[in-house]
Amino acid sequence: MCLLLALLATVPAAAQTPPGIPVQATTAKRQDVPVLLSNIGAVQAYYAVLVRARVDGTLDKVFFTEGQEVKQGDPIALIDPRPYEAALAAAQAKKAADQALLANARIDLTRYSNLARSDFASRQQVDTQTAMVAQYQANIAGDEAAIETARLNLEFCHITSPISGRTGLRLVDPGNLIHATDAQGIVTITQLHPIAVVFTLPQDDLPQIQAAMARGTAPVFAFTGDDRTQLAAGKLMTIDNQIDQSTGTVRLKAEFANPDNRLWPGLFVNAHLQVDMLHGVLTVPSTALQRGPNGLYVYLVEPAGTAHVQKVRVNQDDGTTAVIAEGLPDTAEVVVNGQLRLQDGSRVTVSRAGS
Repeated sequence: MCLLLALLATVPAAAQTPPGIPVQATTAKRQDVPVLLSNIGAVQAYYAVLVRARVDGTLDKVFFTEGQEVKQGDPIALIDPRPYEAALAAAQAKKAADQALLANARIDLTRYSNLARSDFASRQQVDTQTAMVAQYQANIAGDEAAIETARLNLEFCHITSPISGRTGLRLVDPGNLIHATDAQGIVTITQLHPIAVVFTLPQDDLPQIQAAMARGTAPVFAFTGDDRTQLAAGKLMTIDNQIDQSTGTVRLKAEFANPDNRLWPGLFVNAHLQVDMLHGVLTVPSTALQRGPNGLYVYLVEPAGTAHVQKVRVNQDDGTTAVIAEGLPDTAEVVVNGQLRLQDGSRVTVSRAGS
């Protein structure tokens, strides 16, 4: 017994003190924090056009390559123009024939009019010839309409891009007979610069959204599905004109310049709409927040090296940064990792978060 007491007496007092629980901590700080409303959205082409033939014929040539950037008016395809060239020539010939008949009818009308003054021609002959001149004039007007139709059909043989954008996969190959009634089309062209993102938000957020638009440009940020990488920054364009009663949400459309093509039609993104900015608010990382039976709290690191449970009220938490409304003093040191083993008053060994 005396030997045991002697051994205990030789152990240093510091070695008898239990080691602190290792935790990571950081200091609360004041900063500007945006107020964001977030939900999943889908990227849509600003304009999308399915290029179809407007006349029937054989597809002679295709002037684009799949995935090519085209400008408005660039040639896309050529339909065999020869039948429509022949139709235009026939319409022009018909007009020339009717013009010759009109010229002769006018000469006869002049002749009958002169004879009628001397009673060598009846009034009926003059009226008949006047009607003949009017008939040929109407025929020529019809011929001009037929020429315009034939010329328009000939122009339709030369298919051009209606918008500036990127071509998709070719839907029909040269040599095929295509028709104006075909639903498939030749190629789809989508405009990527700018591009749009459509997303929804709860109807209760509508007043905040309207207030943000009234103040000016409302920024929108597109993130990847895991919400870690920002793909693009844009602005809110418009709010849909009605609320979806089945879901209680409202659709919104945002515009992005998309210079690097990081947004692609059909891509799902996380859209974050900034409706306000909180200036100089006290913030801690969201990982510092703990939830208990009495609400939210954090572990505050005391100067003596112990952890103290501190109840807080949070104004906003976006999953990364929490805005503290009350409960924490400025420059308070809070635990952000290692809270599982902590209790109120636990001794801690602190390392800085991120070290």
